[in-house]
Amino acid sequence: MLKIVVCVSGGGTNLQAILDAIDNGIITNTQVMAVVSNNAGAKALDRAKNHNIPGILMSPKAYSDRAAFDQAFTDKMVELNPDLIVLAGFLVKIPEQMVKKFSNRIVNIHPSLIPSFCGVGYYGLKVHEKVLERGAKLTGATVHFVNEGMDEGPIIAQKAVYVEQEDTPEVLQRRVMEEAEWILLPQAIDDIANGRIAVVDGKVRRV
Repeated sequence: MLKIVVCVSGGGTNLQAILDAIDNGIITNTQVMAVVSNNAGAKALDRAKNHNIPGILMSPKAYSDRAAFDQAFTDKMVELNPDLIVLAGFLVKIPEQMVKKFSNRIVNIHPSLIPSFCGVGYYGLKVHEKVLERGAKLTGATVHFVNEGMDEGPIIAQKAVYVEQEDTPEVLQRRVMEEAEWILLPQAIDDIANGRIAVVDGKVRRV
């Protein structure tokens, strides 16, 4: 049984996709043991409560400085000791010591086709705004392992989504969620839970 902790900052639609996929048997051999958020008002915490999953608030604002938060966050994850940490719209940079402690055990969903529209400053609605500003015809989502860089870890899976002429950032964001994110992330978790992927020489291999 793969025990996972899901980290979320906002509404938790990707969290809901994971919970629904577990309930519907799309994700197997997996249990969500906790949901962590940096935002006390995150709807994701309500979604966790509705599924009888512990919700944990870990906000950098509650600590004297970022180093103190990074250590406390890492310590909490070590205490929980999940098999996999899933970043599902989590707008907090993962501490370097945590990345090292959980090497190849942290995955992230990013709303673009990495390496396009990713890195520092590219998160949430901002990604879709930039896609439309650049006039891109194709976007999508990427699930990847997390390393010390920003959106630079080994790619697990990607799914393309067409950009329509009349799209607004909000409309495009919703389509990317529905057509890519909510499909890719559950699939990736199920693949990991059932031993279908591994990281070899810094690249993801299907086994």
